[in-house]
Amino acid sequence: MFRKIAVAAGLLAAAVAGPAQAQDYPEKPIEFIVPWGPGGGSDTLMRIVAQGLAEETGEAVPVINMPGVGGNVGLAEFAKRPADGYTISQIHEGLLIANGTGITELNWDSFMPIALVTSSPQYLTLSKNDNFSNFEEMVAFAKEHPGAVRAGVTLAGVPHLHMAMIEDAFGIQFSYVGYEGTGQRIRALVGGNIDVAIGDVSSAGQFVENGDLIFAAVGMPERTADAPDVPTFGELGHDLDLAVTRGVVLPKGTPQEIADALEADLAKVMQKEDVRTKIKNVGSEAMFLGQEKYKAYLSKLSETVDRLVGKLAG
Repeated sequence: MFRKIAVAAGLLAAAVAGPAQAQDYPEKPIEFIVPWGPGGGSDTLMRIVAQGLAEETGEAVPVINMPGVGGNVGLAEFAKRPADGYTISQIHEGLLIANGTGITELNWDSFMPIALVTSSPQYLTLSKNDNFSNFEEMVAFAKEHPGAVRAGVTLAGVPHLHMAMIEDAFGIQFSYVGYEGTGQRIRALVGGNIDVAIGDVSSAGQFVENGDLIFAAVGMPERTADAPDVPTFGELGHDLDLAVTRGVVLPKGTPQEIADALEADLAKVMQKEDVRTKIKNVGSEAMFLGQEKYKAYLSKLSETVDRLVGKLAG
């Protein structure tokens, strides 16, 4: 009889202790592995988020850069970390492409997606040329001259996926020219070495303002405040989500109570006016999708990558 009472008391204590531990989370610093080098878009944006999270929780959130192989070195290390809520990391669309093209076995569902926190709208950007000056003219020219439109991309990267989505939706064919990064692509576009590229406000906005380049369409559900005259792809005939989104993930197997607590903290962080302003100032947008909506976004994107992976590998 005494043993049964003792066991019951132990179970009751455990039941009480579990929620208390989640309520107390975090009780020590949270290490934030950013799988990209210092100074890039992911690093800059995630440092803003990390600072906001530190202010919200009262615990330090040190950023640890682990670059290499398009973010896959840092994510491979992160996957080995304890599932206790004290190491977080960041993913974007590049992980799904790397998985689809066989670069890594890791994918979005190798982790626990907690919240999408930033989105950088992407624009189909045109060079000044004699063949077309807007989206409709570009599509018409591309249909009449398959492969004649030179598209600058990071091969097997997010811009390549976005171009493949445009090809697939509008029934056209580009010829691809590979560049290491966004800066190289935009410079090539300004110089007339390519005809189209994916750009954003931070990389191409100044050239558009100067009249050197043209934003032809934006891959968002609605027109953006930065370029209100630029139509969405939906207005042009096909709804396309073309954005570089960044989200926070936990190691798989982290207790759900901790995941929920982190989600709640990040929801508050992304409503902070100073956080939103800082993110806006570096050319992105603060937004928030919680666990379920973020997983739904990643699942839909994964289906798109699977469908178009032949174009990316080719």
